[in-house]
Amino acid sequence: MNIYTVENLQGVNYEVLGVVTGSTIQSKNVFSDIGQSLKNIVGGELKAYTQMMEKARKMSTDRMIAQAEAMQADAVIGVRYATSAIMAQAAEVLVYGTAIRYK
Repeated sequence: MNIYTVENLQGVNYEVLGVVTGSTIQSKNVFSDIGQSLKNIVGGELKAYTQMMEKARKMSTDRMIAQAEAMQADAVIGVRYATSAIMAQAAEVLVYGTAIRYK
């Protein structure tokens, strides 16, 4: 499955199948939150949260791809990511794009 951030593919003949999405909501456990809070005092990268968001992006992308594959798409164009805080220790990652089939 090809994934593109561009809105359209120049010189490629394709049909639009529709919007596809994938999302997940992730949180860290309380012990990790305590450790990250201490790290926040001294500064630096919050690695546990970085890993959490990387995992969330991958899960969301995999779900979007599965939706596109179910539509028999060859690619997804116009791919965008969005995040939002759901609560103090939880974040949502949403990915969306347009599924296409090459002609």
